[in-house]
Amino acid sequence: MPFTELSHLPSKEIVPGFEGRFIHTDHVTLAYWDIKSGSILPEHSHVNEQISHILEGRFELTIEGETQIVEAGKVAVIPAHANHSAKALTDCKALDVFYPARDDYRSVG
Repeated sequence: MPFTELSHLPSKEIVPGFEGRFIHTDHVTLAYWDIKSGSILPEHSHVNEQISHILEGRFELTIEGETQIVEAGKVAVIPAHANHSAKALTDCKALDVFYPARDDYRSVG
């Protein structure tokens, strides 16, 4: 799949209010999110490094106890095993990049 339209990828609600479309390579997962205002991502951690880029909207993100409001154009780096949580303050669009690839998301898209 060298080329694809994002709109042609299947989507799945992973957490209430977090609808994702996924692209996987052998080593990386890209997750494109449509997030509804008020949706909460409970605190969690995973073995994957994560880079989160907010494309639209305002997102409250907490990483290892530090909270910031992340808006369009801001990027957050979440180390492997770091506890993190979030809340969408508005409707948001975001792109997450995971390394290594999220095997738990492979069955989604």
